[in-house]
Amino acid sequence: MPGLAEQCDPRQSIKKLADAIPWKTFEDAFASLYSNTGRPAKPVRLMVGLLLLKQLENLSDEVVVERWTQNIYYQYFCGMSDFQWSMPCDPTDLVYFRERIGEEGVHLILSVTANMHPENLKEKEIVVDTTVQEKNITHPTDTKLLIKIIERCWKLANQYGIQLRRTFKKEVKKLKMSQRWYRHPGKAKLARKGRRRLRTVAGILLRDLHRKLPGDVVKAHLEDFMIYWRVLLQKRTDKNKIYSLHEPQVYCVAKGKEHKKYEFGSKGSVAITAESGIIVSAVAHPKNIYDGHTLPEVLELAEAVMGQRPTVAIADRGYRGVNEINGTTILTPKPGDKDASKTEKEKMKHRFRRRSVVEAVIGHLKADFRLMRCYLKGTIGDQINLLLAASAWNLKKWVNTLSFFRVWSLITRSIKVNDEAFLLFLFTPSLLSRVKIN
Repeated sequence: MPGLAEQCDPRQSIKKLADAIPWKTFEDAFASLYSNTGRPAKPVRLMVGLLLLKQLENLSDEVVVERWTQNIYYQYFCGMSDFQWSMPCDPTDLVYFRERIGEEGVHLILSVTANMHPENLKEKEIVVDTTVQEKNITHPTDTKLLIKIIERCWKLANQYGIQLRRTFKKEVKKLKMSQRWYRHPGKAKLARKGRRRLRTVAGILLRDLHRKLPGDVVKAHLEDFMIYWRVLLQKRTDKNKIYSLHEPQVYCVAKGKEHKKYEFGSKGSVAITAESGIIVSAVAHPKNIYDGHTLPEVLELAEAVMGQRPTVAIADRGYRGVNEINGTTILTPKPGDKDASKTEKEKMKHRFRRRSVVEAVIGHLKADFRLMRCYLKGTIGDQINLLLAASAWNLKKWVNTLSFFRVWSLITRSIKVNDEAFLLFLFTPSLLSRVKIN
């Protein structure tokens, strides 16, 4: 029976992509993370391939592992020589693999996918923008957080056999009902009163647990207790508020969107090459900082990926106030120089028209490559998810470029094209820049 290589259609993009990726780079880089003793580990190509397929196809860990057993091209992409009926690994193995390679390992994946476009990395200019990577949390309200704290107190008391002085279960049930119509003019006062009572009940339960739990148990849950007390004490106008108990690092970002005034997650920076649109830098920021202060880290990663430092970074008006960083000129829209020549004005106009391309790239990252909502835990999860989404975009660009040249070859074989004007009519200038016209 022929192997997978003979069974797969050589025209399929996923097969061509599997043949083009330098898998040996990952195997050499991650070999030091494994031990020679104990149970044999899963192949590095299998795990990296599953991570890339997860982002490319916008799937969860569970679904990508399940579809792997049904899809011959998935198995070939992950390095299998014969079709497998069994699961490649448990979905949780992907969690452990992401933890094993860490942020540095995912940086390598981004670098490898970007270097699959060697000609495009020679560009001197990049475009930078920021977006919000929302976390997988419910919309935060005081009532939700207070009820979660109360329920966690009940759970701790049952777990360690603590007899609470009073559980407040019946009262909490009535207080939750009072919050249902808090926007109704006639019931807003009752809802505010119920919210204050929920805060009081949560404080009573926390103090009762702190008195009765053993010292070692209190010490083990000290970080959680500190988060609970921060929620109870925080006010509407406070900074660095807690918006989620299981993701306390989440912060609120106001980007000025008409349809979504506030977003809860982390700010992420994306940098692409100005003409070809290859992502050369992607950084998730643990704090909500001014856009101009995100540039040093973004440019440092771009230099590492491109092998050269960009001479120009084109940004929007959110980066105003920063003109130069370590030899890189930062360009933002502003009134033109009256003394500039017509050529210089046209060049600046072209730059800022190209700047808007990054908005579409971010839109694709969110809609197609799992950047819309981050399901990975913690700040490191935000960074890994953003880098993997950027890697998937670079791979998709490679596939699209391959498809373009395939269509080009079919056209040139079917008709003899010698008229440059016809080519300009048929293809856009950005695509023609990749084709040498004789």
